[in-house]
Amino acid sequence: MGSTVLSLRIDGELLDRLRQHAAKRGMSVQDYVVRTLIRDDFDERFKAAVDETEKFYGDSAEGRDASDHARPVT
Repeated sequence: MGSTVLSLRIDGELLDRLRQHAAKRGMSVQDYVVRTLIRDDFDERFKAAVDETEKFYGDSAEGRDASDHARPVT
């Protein structure tokens, strides 16, 4: 799999917060942002899989929505 460059223009305060979050984890801002995007993408695909499973088998707990399901820990 190759890589592509993505250029962003973001607010200075947001960049400062990203730097702080990344530093707490010993990561670069770039690595922190990429990891966050990957995690978010996984969460969306996981939710879609749960929704499809519930459609197939039926949701045994009436009134429950996707937010009631356990979220994966990353």
